[in-house]
Amino acid sequence: MSLSFPWARSSPWHHRFTPELAAILLVYFVQGALGIARLATSFYFKDQLGLAPAEVAALTGIAVIPWTIKPLYGFISDNLPIAGYRRRPYLLLSGLAGCAAWWSLATVVHSAWAATVAVTLSSLSIAIADVIVDAIVVERTRAEDRAGAGTLQSLTWGATAVGSLVTAYWSGALLERFSPQVVFEIAAALPILVAIAAWVIGDKPAARLRTDDSTPAPSRFQQLRALQKAIAQPSIFLPAGFMFCWQATPSTDSAFFFFVTNDLGFGPEFLGRVRLLTSIASLLGIFIFQRWLRAVPLRKILFWMTLISFVLGLTSLILVLHLNRAWGVDDRWFSLGDSVVLTVAGQIAFMPILVLAARMCPPGIEATLFALLMSVLNLAGLVSQELGAILTHSLGVTETDFTQMWLLVALANATTLLPLPLLRWLPDTAAVEAETEGRAGLDEPELPSLLELSSTESEVTRAASATDSTAVAIESD
Repeated sequence: MSLSFPWARSSPWHHRFTPELAAILLVYFVQGALGIARLATSFYFKDQLGLAPAEVAALTGIAVIPWTIKPLYGFISDNLPIAGYRRRPYLLLSGLAGCAAWWSLATVVHSAWAATVAVTLSSLSIAIADVIVDAIVVERTRAEDRAGAGTLQSLTWGATAVGSLVTAYWSGALLERFSPQVVFEIAAALPILVAIAAWVIGDKPAARLRTDDSTPAPSRFQQLRALQKAIAQPSIFLPAGFMFCWQATPSTDSAFFFFVTNDLGFGPEFLGRVRLLTSIASLLGIFIFQRWLRAVPLRKILFWMTLISFVLGLTSLILVLHLNRAWGVDDRWFSLGDSVVLTVAGQIAFMPILVLAARMCPPGIEATLFALLMSVLNLAGLVSQELGAILTHSLGVTETDFTQMWLLVALANATTLLPLPLLRWLPDTAAVEAETEGRAGLDEPELPSLLELSSTESEVTRAASATDSTAVAIESD
């Protein structure tokens, strides 16, 4: 049986549909579908645990930690097989861990720190599953012919997007009728699908892989030395420094969530609608970038998109100061429009960063270095959350007092301009292409990647949830 689209009979959108492919796509679908618990988590921390905005920001930021050490999971999987297998046992364990995390939130967790541990464990399970299934995709992609290259990655990206879109509205609609614990019980069932998929996905024993591969594998020392040599190059660590600074500015996500629910009175069902629209808007942003902006020089597009995002970010002040009411515009309609516009702009601004990360990776360690760069961005996201918590606490913004909310939004938005002087750390497009061609011409043995990790497409979907917009503030997890 083949999976294909009628408008692309002779295109790369053609792939043999097998039970294993269905299992792989199911894992990616679950990653997107687990967004069903985002709003439930936010309301649980706010209403049932009675935490303040700064506390929510600080504690939920901890859940990002597992995503900052993703390369470690790949290294462990590659080098420490369980029962002789490198992929299936880790995928199975990640599914069971995710189920246990959400089930504990639904039943036995009743304190802030216990909830933080459970949410972090869930985040860890998703991160491990992401690394393992990405490694499987890389292995399967190597067997594709040239015409089908990229098909599997595209299908996996689509599966994650579908999972996110399917659950976006229901993440809020369920909360209108049930408690967060009921939503957590539903979320607990999803990782079980990952554990089931683990048994369907093929996994050769590590000993057989070494026998089948006639090419002598480089030592870990050689792999790490190649990685260290790459990181030491200014053409890599300077852009990485910009990426970190660009993403690490203070976030107002948690404070804004409290504002729209406690001050504006937005309910879960409406916030689910916002999630659905912003998920679609994120895809629109990716399409606009790919269609019209992909060839624009990196420095130029980042400079202008940062300025545009800063100006658009100020529109949140209209909602905070209730100016829209004086203009006769309802809070809900203004919030919907503002969220969609900010999400599109935020996604367009983020895409060049992913392009830059992909271009920076030299041959032989592409997956490893790309995973490290994604970890840098995730670490910056953690810093962003914690800085936002400090700023929120310093300004005295609480669950009932939003007097200084306008100042919090204004200051956080202003900090997005701080990385602009660091744009000189980025190479121009011509320099990147020249260096890429130079690396390709080096007479050095190509080393297999230390870690077989994330494809750019799958990272785009997850990165979309990190864009600094009203929508993300509303659905902060």
